[in-house]
This record gives sequence, C-alpha cells and structure tokens, in this order.
Amino acid sequence: MTYTASYRRMLTRMGYYGYQNGLIYRHISQEDGWDSHLGKCRKFILKAVDLFKPLHITVLGSGWLLDFPLAELCERSVKISLVDVIHPPDVREQTDRLDNVELIEADATGGLIQEIWERAGRLPFFRKMRSFSGIMVPEFKPDFDTGLVISLNILTQLEARILAYLDRRAKVSEDELLRFRKEIQIKHINFLTRQSAVLITDYAELVTDRKGGTQTVSTLLADLPEPLITEEWIWNFDLHNSDYYTNRSTMKMVALAF
Repeated sequence: MTYTASYRRMLTRMGYYGYQNGLIYRHISQEDGWDSHLGKCRKFILKAVDLFKPLHITVLGSGWLLDFPLAELCERSVKISLVDVIHPPDVREQTDRLDNVELIEADATGGLIQEIWERAGRLPFFRKMRSFSGIMVPEFKPDFDTGLVISLNILTQLEARILAYLDRRAKVSEDELLRFRKEIQIKHINFLTRQSAVLITDYAELVTDRKGGTQTVSTLLADLPEPLITEEWIWNFDLHNSDYYTNRSTMKMVALAF
C-alpha cells in the first residue's frame, strides 16, 4: 500500500517518524550493549528458518534490519516481505536491488492507529477521552500470503506511540489502560498462532535508578503460545546511561517458534 499524504501527516503527528529515527540514534549510542541482543535475534531466526524451511518469510516490525539476518536469508533464495508502518530511507536503498525482497507499509495493529487518531482527534483540544469503550482492537489481516511470520521486537511496541498520543488526549483509569494494552497484545498473538511463526519480544523491564534501586516491570500482559523451540536472554538496553535518562533499563527477552 502507498500512504496518502493525510495518513503520513497522521503518522508524523503521532510521532512514528521521530520514534523510528530515535531507535537508530539509540543503537549508535548503546552499540555494544545492543549488539549481543541483535546477534541473538538473528541467530534464533536462522534456527527457526532451518526448522520450518519456508519459501516465504514475512517480517513484522522490520525497522532498520538490525535484528534480521537479511543477507544470510537472501542467499537461500527465500522470498522476504518486510512489513513496517514506515521503512527508513536507508532500508529502501539497501533492498532496492534485491529481487526477492519486497517492502510493505502497513499498520500491524490492523488499523488501530487511525482509529485512535480519529476518535481522539475529533475532540476539542481541551477535552480528553474518558473511556476506551466502543474501541474494538482489530487483528492484523494482510492481503497477501505470509508464509513464515516473524514478529520482531514489536509485540510490546505496537502500543507505544498510541499510548504516547493518548497520554495527551485521554484520561482513563490504570485498569482500563492495562486491559487495552493486553487486548492489543492478545490480538497480535492470535494472528501469529494462525500460521507458523516466530515471536521475539521483551517480557519484563528491570529498571535501575541512579541510587541503585531496582524495580521489575512486566511488559508482557498476554499469554504466550506453546513453543517448538525457545530461548531467553538479557538485553542491556541502557548500558551507557546518559544525562538524558534518570534510569537504566535491562530488558528480559524471549524468543519462540511455534
């Protein structure tokens, strides 16, 4: 799909372009803390591909391709569909001459981004949404054959920009917010379980403040499917703390193939 100008303005207003650029800057500043995590993602994907032997792979959340073994899989003559809400110009350039790779711009929440934009955006600026009642969280329904689907570090991020926007435009209870987040995750997992899939996601964040105090926050709210193979590791998300961040984060990661 090709976005309309108005849709791109919506993505800009909701912070999707800025969020994507922030990821690559974060990777540069935290490189040695991220490299182990990115390498484990790539190795697990290759292991899952050896298990399923797909002819077609669809990657949800392809991003900057830091955590996806594109070169290795291109050598296997596998068709690869890279799906993200926005593809960075560098990725477009990198994949332009690869005949077996296609870029697809799509909202992996199934349209929830636009639903929230229209519901919250139609309210006067001084009014806030008071409830999520009436908002049906959709399931992603691609209009193409997906083959092996890889959900790549996006399960808990599908809600990120939506919640950041709602933080300014809505005022709901914490319980309702948790139910909303959980439903987004459930719908994504339900979609994955309808075909062969790989899911790589964080499930908890260990936050360390500047005084050394720690707190574990669950980021995964939905139940995971029973895997054929699985691995876990730690992602040093904020190995190099900076003056811009008061806390340092370590993410607990899990990878599953099912």
